[in-house]
Amino acid sequence: MVDDSLMAHARSLWQTLAAAPVTFPSGSGVHVVASPASQMCPPSWVGIVVLGDSAIATVPTEHAVQPVEHALSRIATESITRPAALRSALPVQAVLGPATLAYVSRNAFVPAQPDVVVERLAPGHPDLQALLESAGTDDADESGIGEITSPAFVVRELGKVVAAAGYRSWPSETAHLCVLTAEFARGRGLARRVAASAVDHALAARLVPQWRARPSASRRVARALGFSEMGTQLSVDLELAQLVSPT
Repeated sequence: MVDDSLMAHARSLWQTLAAAPVTFPSGSGVHVVASPASQMCPPSWVGIVVLGDSAIATVPTEHAVQPVEHALSRIATESITRPAALRSALPVQAVLGPATLAYVSRNAFVPAQPDVVVERLAPGHPDLQALLESAGTDDADESGIGEITSPAFVVRELGKVVAAAGYRSWPSETAHLCVLTAEFARGRGLARRVAASAVDHALAARLVPQWRARPSASRRVARALGFSEMGTQLSVDLELAQLVSPT
């Protein structure tokens, strides 16, 4: 069952990130708006967010609004963040995602078992940086742990940090969760332990935790902590010169 207050919060957040006046339709469907400053996607890309039965999208120019809205309106709302569906309707050059968007309330949060010592470090601590460097650029960037504004919650083995979690402060009093586990230490529940500490910290600060994930393993951790998946987000790079307005 969808938590109405969490859904309202999620929609308010992404409407803010759109950086232009746009709202999720009251029924199914999608609203598209031109927003060169959109934070829903990289600059000059198209950002699409589906939450519940409706969606919003930002495009970089006014010229793109009508053809993109027309193309998206011909795709079922639940499918517009599927790259294959978009490629059949629009001149897609590249995509980032899709990523699942999940949220949790204090009442739904499921704490992890306190069977390991979770330590708190300052963001940017040298031991946290060592984990980032050992993980490699792709995993480090995917995790976002290098950009947290909260304390880092970590587990050590033989003195070295092998799992870490924290969050970045986002608009609308949202805590965007970031988690990273060393490759050799995965599959042992460490991500859940450190993430639980970060979620608890965010809830204590009266923030709404958001978990954005692509890998299935990350989504499983979120569900174990009580997060509810409410939608998806996708960024699309279009060949804008090839867009054709509907007649």
